[in-house]
Amino acid sequence: MARVVVDVMLKPEILDPQGQAIAAAGSRLGFEGLKEVRQGKRFEVEIDGELDDAAVAEVRRMAETLLANTVIEEFEVRPAS
Repeated sequence: MARVVVDVMLKPEILDPQGQAIAAAGSRLGFEGLKEVRQGKRFEVEIDGELDDAAVAEVRRMAETLLANTVIEEFEVRPAS
């Protein structure tokens, strides 16, 4: 059994109102030096068998079709540490 992490983030050119709200709240709460906050999602996918190239490709395909809206989001697939 292996675990793969998929991180999904809005593309840099897409406005992130939730990240802006977090940054504004952080400033109000006294956290200094916050320039920008971007909010994203993290998925941990557990798969049967070894983590080989085929398994990573399958998780990548799942991320592209199910976990991320590739029009406005980008994703990264990596082995869990």
